[in-house]
Amino acid sequence: MKTEKPTTKIIAGKYKGKILELPSLDITRSSKARLKESLFNVLQFDIIDKIFIESFAGSGSIGLEAISRDAKRSYFVELNKNSYQILLKNCRAIDMQKCQTVQGDTFIQTPLILESLKNSNDEVILYVDPPFDYREGMDNIYEKSFVMIENIENENIFMIIIEHESSLELPAILGKFSLNKTKKFGKSSLSYYLYTK
Repeated sequence: MKTEKPTTKIIAGKYKGKILELPSLDITRSSKARLKESLFNVLQFDIIDKIFIESFAGSGSIGLEAISRDAKRSYFVELNKNSYQILLKNCRAIDMQKCQTVQGDTFIQTPLILESLKNSNDEVILYVDPPFDYREGMDNIYEKSFVMIENIENENIFMIIIEHESSLELPAILGKFSLNKTKKFGKSSLSYYLYTK
């Protein structure tokens, strides 16, 4: 018997209904539809013409949803080889012209992408979604994510969104960014940080 590959769909925008492949669920945890819908209800028109960066991208379903809703461009960083192949496949199915994919360590690659966008007039939305299951070498993944955000020098960050375990309390301040709100969806939560001017 052939096992069905896990999939998800683009919720809205110009690619609404397009099917995206998901990596095997024991490798990544796909962002649930309800959480994704809430995220884009918060962003709404703010996504238009922004640069979207998805760290720990997995299938790229969040960044590709952003493209469907008229983000200018999405950057994806994914370390796992299998997930990265699926990410590439999904980007080709949506709009490869607007996708920049990097296979590598988020903590090295995300700061490099941010550095390259530092003098850009474009505003940036950064989405950080560390794996929940503390796989090997992942035990201090949240701390490392917080440090990465604290070290951001860019002044063109529109918003930083962290997807995290609901049981985790996030710092009120991370470097130049302060916690605006947190929304819970069962085991997962989204926390929104804004630039403190």
